Amino acid sequence: MSSSAGSHKPADPPAAQKQRERPWIMRTYAGHSTAAKSNELYRTNLQKGQTGLSVAFDLPTQTGYDPDHLLSRGEVGKVGVPVSHIGDMRALFAGLPLDQMNTSMTINATAPWLLALYIAVAEEQGVDKKLLQGTTQNDLVKEYLSRGTYIFPPAASLKLTADIIAYTVNEVPKWNPTNVCSYHLQEAGATPVQELAYALSTAIAVLDALKTGGQVPAAEIPKVVGRISFFVNAGIRFIEETCKMRAFTALWDRITKERYGVQDETLRRFRYGVQVNSLGLTEPQPENNILRIVLEMLGVTLSKDARARALQLPAWNEALGLPRPWDQQWSLRAQQILAFESDLLEYEDIFEGSVVIEAQVRKMVDAAYREIQDIEARGGVIEAVESGYLKQRLVESNAARIRAIESGQQVVVGVNKYTETAECPLTKDLDGAILTVDPEAEQAAIAAIKKWRAGRDDAAARAALAKLRAAVEQGKNIMPPSIEAAKAGVTTGEWAAALRDVIGEYRAPTGVSGARLDQGGAAVSGKETVEALRARIAGLAKTLGRRPKMLVGKPGLDGHSNGAEQIALKARDVGFEVVYEGIRVTPEQIVASAIEEGVHVIGISILSGSHMELVPQIVEQLRQKGLGHVPVVVGGIIPESDARALEAKGVARVYTPKDFLLNNIMSDLVELVAKSAGAHAAA
Repeated sequence: MSSSAGSHKPADPPAAQKQRERPWIMRTYAGHSTAAKSNELYRTNLQKGQTGLSVAFDLPTQTGYDPDHLLSRGEVGKVGVPVSHIGDMRALFAGLPLDQMNTSMTINATAPWLLALYIAVAEEQGVDKKLLQGTTQNDLVKEYLSRGTYIFPPAASLKLTADIIAYTVNEVPKWNPTNVCSYHLQEAGATPVQELAYALSTAIAVLDALKTGGQVPAAEIPKVVGRISFFVNAGIRFIEETCKMRAFTALWDRITKERYGVQDETLRRFRYGVQVNSLGLTEPQPENNILRIVLEMLGVTLSKDARARALQLPAWNEALGLPRPWDQQWSLRAQQILAFESDLLEYEDIFEGSVVIEAQVRKMVDAAYREIQDIEARGGVIEAVESGYLKQRLVESNAARIRAIESGQQVVVGVNKYTETAECPLTKDLDGAILTVDPEAEQAAIAAIKKWRAGRDDAAARAALAKLRAAVEQGKNIMPPSIEAAKAGVTTGEWAAALRDVIGEYRAPTGVSGARLDQGGAAVSGKETVEALRARIAGLAKTLGRRPKMLVGKPGLDGHSNGAEQIALKARDVGFEVVYEGIRVTPEQIVASAIEEGVHVIGISILSGSHMELVPQIVEQLRQKGLGHVPVVVGGIIPESDARALEAKGVARVYTPKDFLLNNIMSDLVELVAKSAGAHAAA
């Protein structure tokens, strides 16, 4: 077979020779124990090819407490790195040139303070702050709805968000001053439409505050729009998530053009980063999680017209505990294989013109826009938070999601279907499959903060705090006095206390009191039906002389309240009288409430890893108050060895993510109350 040279058509160039776009910023969300150990971890991850940093701060840092505060007990260094002052920030970024870093800081209520510390350290390095690149999350609305690390009232928090934006738009022009975060909304139960609507309504509230607050001239609003970014969740429903991201881009373009008059389409571009879904990670058969993570990653990278700008992946074993460096490396390698081995980055948008995709996107856009208009009619997102409307909607959506899993309508492989399994070598040594934080880290942090206060120029710190308070009282921008306070050696707890003194604290609605369970759909599986449980509780009420009462408590600073809310909602549905006061309570407050309310069972929810410190305190204090007979049950991310230790200390039951059938938990609670009442009566 032959052909003439003139008619021969050259072959397509190999894929490796095609033009490839620059891949997204690759990150892992990291930080633990101490600033020095976290710095070591960052250096290791950067050497492995990570292209940006994503800093996880511990809960005291996020909620404005120093390590020696009462509420910091058991929380220091657990879910992130403690940063108490400029010395910690120096250690965190030692040897890392900040003019070359792209640093994402997951920080909200204390965002002005952590950014001030970052700027102060950059200036110590001789770096012009105009060169700094990165992001402060700085989205308080989602904290009231899902994650719980808020401090101040919504309106005051919105002012602090506006302060950062107004300061950075010119002073730190490459910085993303707010990162509207729908990630945790999905984890709190939001449907795709709710995720779209609530996040965009938050962005509208921020931009409206800037327009009316006078800190940013009207002509600069387009520049502000161009610096706002989003942080989004990517779930397992690949088509739905792809369409959600395309809907986000369409809605943001529409809102910024029509509402704010932004004509430059590059400034209207929807800029977002992603952490793929941690809620869907399973404790049973956790090796399946890496497959889920990869599929969720595809949902936000395949569509070029709606591709993530930055991507961070959880580790396969996060449902078991804190990931090790190897686990983080595996997640990073998944990104690198997709970006550099596949041909993903060599083509234009592969979904353009798809009848299925475009129809689904239109459907989401229309539904989300109606929801946005409804929120506007209620007075905007701040009013919808304060009234409890948005929180109640999320509690109900999450209850529907859990019911679908319980009933088998939503299949979760290894959890409610295909549960048979061979032994997994990755989890053969469960205690070695996760990273544990040195229990001495908290005591070391307490000693260090005391040493810091003793060694600084206390007069300079007091003077800086006085200027800070004056700025808050006068409604001035918080950033300049915060930077001055950072340089003067002020601590995180002192900065937050100064603001608390002026603008106060806030307790958000729990969403539980008005929420209702949807009892439709397929029957929920478990030991007993709801009807049977209600009958048992009615019989128990006759024995007790009143309805059995349950106290649901969240000690410490862990604000992830989704599980506690669902337990409270379910317990109320089957007939318990429920006392639930929300997040951030001390063991002493829980015991006092148990005495005052005369409860029959106490449920403790902790996801931050502080269970071994806080739960035994509750059990011991109950014994001291003569309530040792009241059963205490605990739920959270709790390793098996810790569960056994808690039971040895008197905890009646320990529940982890594998215990997803709420009817079974309720059946256990009824049994525990009956046994406790019988034993107490006999005594």
